[in-house]
Amino acid sequence: MKKLLKSLSASFVVVGALSANFAYAQSTAAVVCPNYKQGPTQIPGQRVGKKVQAAFEAYNNDQVDEAIAILKDIDASDEFDQAYVNRFVGNLIAGKEGHGKEALIYLLKSVKTKQLNDSEHAITLRLIGDLNMQEKNYEDAIKWYDAWIDFTCKQDPDIFTRQAQAYYETKQLAKMIAPADKAIALFEKPNKNPYVLKMTSYYERKMYPETIKVAETLVKLFPDSKQWWTQLGFFYMLVEDYKKALATFELAYTQGYLSKSSEINALVQLYATNEIPYKSAVLHEKYVDSGLLKKDATNLARIANSFHRAKEFVKAARYYGEAAALSSDPEHYRKQGTLLLGAEKYPEAIKALKKALDAGVQKKGSVHMAIMESYFYQGKFREAYKHIKEAGKDSSTSRSAKAWEPYIKEKAKNRGIKL
Repeated sequence: MKKLLKSLSASFVVVGALSANFAYAQSTAAVVCPNYKQGPTQIPGQRVGKKVQAAFEAYNNDQVDEAIAILKDIDASDEFDQAYVNRFVGNLIAGKEGHGKEALIYLLKSVKTKQLNDSEHAITLRLIGDLNMQEKNYEDAIKWYDAWIDFTCKQDPDIFTRQAQAYYETKQLAKMIAPADKAIALFEKPNKNPYVLKMTSYYERKMYPETIKVAETLVKLFPDSKQWWTQLGFFYMLVEDYKKALATFELAYTQGYLSKSSEINALVQLYATNEIPYKSAVLHEKYVDSGLLKKDATNLARIANSFHRAKEFVKAARYYGEAAALSSDPEHYRKQGTLLLGAEKYPEAIKALKKALDAGVQKKGSVHMAIMESYFYQGKFREAYKHIKEAGKDSSTSRSAKAWEPYIKEKAKNRGIKL
């Protein structure tokens, strides 16, 4: 979420807004307020106008510093001339990287007394808002965007989006919703930015149902953008709606949208949570083999567990063995041995179970019982008897050991084997 907001914030940075030709005529569309009376169009006086023209020619020749120097040297006495020159200087400085603060000084002077023509005044109010966003003066940015709205009576989705961003930066999360909703309503084509801001506002306030609703809308409006699918899937997991989470991640996977280890891990987990262990195991196995997921003891044991739950005992035993080779965890060896016993692979079971004992397994009695069974079913009653005696020493298995002991003796006697 923070990465999305960081990317969004970067899109609001201003590099300056200089009119293409500095036309003196003002636009009749600059202000649309009811009953607003447009003032007369003004132009700089002759003396100031000559210097402004010289500055403009220098600017056209890419001599920006020279143009700024010419303008700063103008000593204008008329209020409109002062405002006009300050605006011109501010615009030029705004186009220079890293000079936002200086540009604001001149631009603020230019709008202080409302001497500019309507279009010039409106454009400057908006630029002041943009520069304050750039300089991270977010409260001031909100104020100047409001000033632009109040003066022009216009509804601009970009302005509302930037206000929502400014509210986010100042941690006024609840106030983000209104401008974000206005932006959403005004954009002719769906724009992701106000949706992301709205979603963030809800998410950071832990309003998860509302967060999910916005994320669902993003998926519908921008189905080709993989990040919205994974975001929605993770949000469903957050509220423990694992069925919807699985459906979302499965659709994303079939479209090739899952590429990160965290995303594949989520789908693996969701298959397991939704009682589909075989798919969980196979998917997990695939991406461990591909290298996207680490081939460590934890992942190998998880694959083993899923195969175990899917009743694929031999595969489960193999993965527990691989996990044990990396971890030396006696429990991994014990589980491997127990599964091999169930699969009637007695020699392999004994080998794994003895490794569990050597590694210091806690459930010694149950391990001795399993080794006993492995020997017993091979007809190796002498070895079986040895381990049933060991199992009898453990309080947790002593009763079972006592029940087995006479049975082993009888089987051995019938075959003429002396214990």
